[in-house]
Amino acid sequence: MNMNFDLRQAIINNIKGKTEEELKDMIVTSIEEHEERTLPGLGVIFEVIWTHADPNTQEYMVETLSKNI
Repeated sequence: MNMNFDLRQAIINNIKGKTEEELKDMIVTSIEEHEERTLPGLGVIFEVIWTHADPNTQEYMVETLSKNI
C-alpha cells in the first residue's frame, strides 16, 4: 500500500464537507502557525486548487510565487 496515497486520501477525506469559511480558516491557521505538520495538508490543498484551475489562473499562481520567493 502506498503511504503517500493514504496520506493524500486521508487529508481529502478530512476536509470534505467543510464550508468555505471553515476551509479558509483552516488554510489561514495552517499558514499562521508555521508548523511543519501542516505542510502535507497545504500541499494537498494546493494540488486540488491547481488541478481545477484554468491555465490563466495557474499562470497567475506561478507568477505570484516567482515574484514572492
